[in-house]
Amino acid sequence: MTADRPPLRLLIVEDQVDLAENLFEFLGEDRYVLDFAADGLTALHLLATQTYDVIVLDLMLPGVNGFEICRRIRQDLSCQTPILLMTALGALKDKEQGFEAGADDYIVKPFELRELQLRVEALHRRHSPQPDVVQAGDVRFDPGTLEVRLNGRTTALSGTPARLFEMLIRAYPNFLSHEALSDALWGGARHGDIEGNSLRTHIYTLRKSLQAGVGEALVKTVHGRGYRLEAPDNEGANSR
Repeated sequence: MTADRPPLRLLIVEDQVDLAENLFEFLGEDRYVLDFAADGLTALHLLATQTYDVIVLDLMLPGVNGFEICRRIRQDLSCQTPILLMTALGALKDKEQGFEAGADDYIVKPFELRELQLRVEALHRRHSPQPDVVQAGDVRFDPGTLEVRLNGRTTALSGTPARLFEMLIRAYPNFLSHEALSDALWGGARHGDIEGNSLRTHIYTLRKSLQAGVGEALVKTVHGRGYRLEAPDNEGANSR
């Protein structure tokens, strides 16, 4: 997991433990936070108490089958988390029943694990709200891609510099104090000069990246107070 790419929370509902273990091993923990349920009722309990980005739901489950679990997820829990059904039932009537129950996608066993991963990622993209582009003068920032655009040039930020830039462009044309920036970055944990030096280092890195990428450093120091974004077109309004 990286600071600029949050983990994807995935619930796998599958009674075949060996298949579930294969999925866990293939997907790993660098991109995913994985939960497992061996039956539908356990899955419903988890969904009532936890939040997930995608549900991978087997149809042939002990007790209550996947079609009924899918329906309960949508109707009883009013949960709109995207659902990928996986099953050996590949007939059109089975797929139709799955989609009518509220599924978003369907994969037939046996399948390549990479295909399941691609479908999970596609479902997540389609159902994730797309962040609005933030604009200050001629400067545009896309929180989804972390890209800064100015005068036809584009550069991608990452990590703490990206968070700093987003805070500054959203505050435009106002400045943000050292304290406000530090609190947002480090949760109010105060470390005196060490914290101040760390903030200055990240600001320096941000300016250097912007200068190299779009030809302007953009971030100005408000002496003794903090920092602000200085857009080349100072009459532009901050819109979202």
